[in-house]
Amino acid sequence: MQEAFLHYLWQFKKFQLLDLKTTQEQLITVVNSGQHNLLSGPDFFASQLKIDDQLWAGNVEIHVKSSDWYVHHHEKDPAYQNVILHVVWEHDTDIFRKDNSTIPTLELKNYIDKKVLDNYYQLFSKKQTWINCENDFKSTPDFLFQNWLERLYVERLEQKAITISTLLKTSKNNWEAVLFVMLAKNFGLNINGDAFYSMAQSLDFSTIRKLQNKPEELEALFLGQAGLLSSESHEPYELQLNVHYQYLKNKFQLKNNHIIQPQFFKLRPQNFPTIRLSQLVSLYTENDNLFSKVIACQKLEDIYEIFKIGCSNFWQTHYTFQTTSKASKKMLTKSFINLVIINTIVPLKFAYAKQQGQDKVLELMDLLANIPAETNTIVKKFNDLKTMSNSASISQALLQLKTNYCTPNKCLECAIGNHLLSK
Repeated sequence: MQEAFLHYLWQFKKFQLLDLKTTQEQLITVVNSGQHNLLSGPDFFASQLKIDDQLWAGNVEIHVKSSDWYVHHHEKDPAYQNVILHVVWEHDTDIFRKDNSTIPTLELKNYIDKKVLDNYYQLFSKKQTWINCENDFKSTPDFLFQNWLERLYVERLEQKAITISTLLKTSKNNWEAVLFVMLAKNFGLNINGDAFYSMAQSLDFSTIRKLQNKPEELEALFLGQAGLLSSESHEPYELQLNVHYQYLKNKFQLKNNHIIQPQFFKLRPQNFPTIRLSQLVSLYTENDNLFSKVIACQKLEDIYEIFKIGCSNFWQTHYTFQTTSKASKKMLTKSFINLVIINTIVPLKFAYAKQQGQDKVLELMDLLANIPAETNTIVKKFNDLKTMSNSASISQALLQLKTNYCTPNKCLECAIGNHLLSK
């Protein structure tokens, strides 16, 4: 038995309400179950109960066993002195206040419908499944399912907005700098995302501003900071970039001792860090005030136009410094730009609108409705369980569902889990 399940039962009154009695045979009427407290202190605040003929207002504490009160040392904590009801699954001892009065106790196991318990044990039984509700996931009503996914996507945006807010404080409220760091991470994708992120954070955005009309120097800066330039190379262009980088490193007092080294292993050539960093250079040398341009975009076509960029001349015939390749402009693909929109542009637009006191959720969801869902294992497995809309907002919601609810077994906080428990 989980205490979280008892919280769920109490919060949503999933128990027999008629003839409800304390362990001392006092009649209980639940007027208001109270506000669920997720921080320290009693589990529910501002509850209202009628015990026999007396109306009480105060807090409710919930445990699996009554004796857990003493295990958690609540008898020593003044915050628990105004608890008006102790809700437990199993009553094994009486609990007393400091004035020696007994705290009324409700033993819930005597008032729970067997079907609710069966649903609970079925959902949380230790079985080898990908998610707890795998066998019943498909039966979730479409209306409930769609509403829950929308809430999950907004929740995901809210979480990303917190990260953006932290970056904003670090950059002294410079939105352009925040965009640069987020884009760098996105350009590195899964394998080199952290490496590019560490490179971007090692640079003051004012340095990038100063080099925006000097593409070769900016490329030297990015590749040098990322540790991708060798002073022992026999390639003239690499040696030339290294000369630029050493000058810039000295001029701007750059440090790169904490930067993660980018990887080439297991990457397709078009995703090599050399190519992605050169494309990032092109993006900034071709766009002044990139943040303002991105925020002004209301249509996907406008965003695609901004990101219609390739790489510098050298990289059009190379993937590494050592070998040449067939000539190609190596333009950003539409699928790559879609990932940038999903993971950087939309969260940034959301966070910026929130700071401005605006609500852009529906507008952003409409934008993502025209972008195909991401292709990954999580999205594929959910689609194997239940066919759903193929849009980026849905795939983002599914990632949120798996990561924040399914994996940590938070079924009691999930709309789907609640529905299955109530069947």
